Amino acid sequence: MNISKEFASWFSPSYIKLATAPRVGDRAPSDPKLVFPTENKKPTVVACLRHCGCPFSEATFLAMRTAATQHPNISFIAISHSDQQSTEKWLADLKGPGSVTVVVDAERSIYAKWGLGVVSWGHVISPAALVNAWKLGKEQGIWNRPTESGSRWQSGGYWAVDQEGYVRWGYPAARADDVLNVDEAVKTLRRPHERL
Repeated sequence: MNISKEFASWFSPSYIKLATAPRVGDRAPSDPKLVFPTENKKPTVVACLRHCGCPFSEATFLAMRTAATQHPNISFIAISHSDQQSTEKWLADLKGPGSVTVVVDAERSIYAKWGLGVVSWGHVISPAALVNAWKLGKEQGIWNRPTESGSRWQSGGYWAVDQEGYVRWGYPAARADDVLNVDEAVKTLRRPHERL
């Protein structure tokens, strides 16, 4: 663990201008690193993670990796705002990405387009989040890992996007301990939809 990097993760990240978070029925925001509709024309589950090292990011990622194996007709994309080296180290610690596509967005341009900015103290260290962090460790063996880069104040969020590039489900994370409900996202994408 690098103490100076851990300390730096508690500083607020630089300001970025935010778009409004997409709602159900909106076109999914595109970025050069994350284009919708996707090239493979598959429905997609998108998770913008808090930071590499966060136990709730890890729980979300592991749920996505399992689901990606079970649902090969759906793409799973995880966005990391930690830098490339830190993201790769984190993935190696988790035994690889599996079938999840991992996009590194250290500049946080994707986060900004999806309306995800800096959060408050209450979001990060609420009593409920601290209790749930302890429960996650005790029940699933997922504990805090070293934070090599990224900010603890960056919010996360989760969305399900259909093959035509429309948002069908999702929301910005309400608190740090808000983990992707991957079953709900998949169920939404497998349900027949009216054309928007």
